[in-house]
Amino acid sequence: MRYKITIEYDGTDLLGWQEQLDGPSVQDYLQKSLECFTPVSEEETNAEERLQITDKIVVYGAGRTDAGVHATAQVAHFDLKEDMEDWKLREAMNARLRDMQAPVGVISVEKTNQNFHARFSAKGRGYLYRILNRRAPAIIEKNRVWWVPVPLDVEKMRQGAKYLLGHHDFSSFRAAACQAKSPIKTLDKLDIEVCGEEIRFIVEARSFLHHQVRNMVGTLKMVGDGHLRPEDVKRILEARDRKAAGVNAPACGLYLNKVIY
Repeated sequence: MRYKITIEYDGTDLLGWQEQLDGPSVQDYLQKSLECFTPVSEEETNAEERLQITDKIVVYGAGRTDAGVHATAQVAHFDLKEDMEDWKLREAMNARLRDMQAPVGVISVEKTNQNFHARFSAKGRGYLYRILNRRAPAIIEKNRVWWVPVPLDVEKMRQGAKYLLGHHDFSSFRAAACQAKSPIKTLDKLDIEVCGEEIRFIVEARSFLHHQVRNMVGTLKMVGDGHLRPEDVKRILEARDRKAAGVNAPACGLYLNKVIY
């Protein structure tokens, strides 16, 4: 049976989505939560050994979020030999995650067909980036927002953001370690909203380059604080050079909050 799950996680102490050898990751925690459901080797005949020797279930995510990045609606899938009721599997996974004190929770589980793939079936992804724009530091929201103590001009940031919408070569906003075959992407949405002392960037596209959202937010923040003009964003985009763009916004303010199928 193939199962589709929606999960949320606090990425503060995680090394990102992908399983790592030197620390905890979202994928690693989820796979460990499923160990008791993994089919045992057919070659094992001793009943006592069969309870302990298992094959590994691989959990495939819709996006590989970086260390420190959070998610409120990450989607993943995996295959199990067992046919379980959705809610029972959700409860079992969450119980194991609690036992491990993992900062990961399974919101929902549903059976799906074998053609579904969390990553390759996705038609779009949405991210939220949060800036706390006030003089006082972030205390309750520490590791949840980017604290920017200097005033930001939201209207100028909106003007700069318009240059990024549409189909472009985003090399200027691409991390050096990016493994994407092409830097050309289509940015469908980049809205900037104000909610009290918080500035929120709502970003959507079919897919993104490595660090693209954080690099765009970092550049727009420099427009907001006066280091760049709104029209400089167009120049930076056309330069196709990462050195031309602004700072890389910290991971703590970024959330994967939507996967579209």
